[in-house]
Amino acid sequence: MKTNYLQYLAVLSTLALLFPVSALARNNAHSVQIFDVVRIGSTQLQPGNYKVEWQGTGPAVQVSFQQNRKTVVTVPATLKTNDDQVTQDAIMIEATSAETTELKEIDFGRQKEALVFEQNQTVGSCGGAVCSRAF
Repeated sequence: MKTNYLQYLAVLSTLALLFPVSALARNNAHSVQIFDVVRIGSTQLQPGNYKVEWQGTGPAVQVSFQQNRKTVVTVPATLKTNDDQVTQDAIMIEATSAETTELKEIDFGRQKEALVFEQNQTVGSCGGAVCSRAF
């Protein structure tokens, strides 16, 4: 009986030690709804739901866009901390020509994080301004 008690205590102690570590683990994957065709790097993302996952702790990270469990594109990005004004998830896009819109940033409101994508800076139909849309 004493052996069972010690085994039970050992299992509980191990679980108690592992819980805080898992609670602190960051979630580096989020679901993002893209409503319009956007370019990221040299790839055009079609409208739809994507799993966005990044590798690394920042500021430089590698971001993969997955749809239907297949990686569509992997691009470099900068992981930054959002200010308190960001209260919801949103994507920031910029029209670079009449036919092309580039993905500039994805904000994650609850996590106070954002992924910023560096691409060629061209003034477009938004007048060089970045347009945003919640997802």
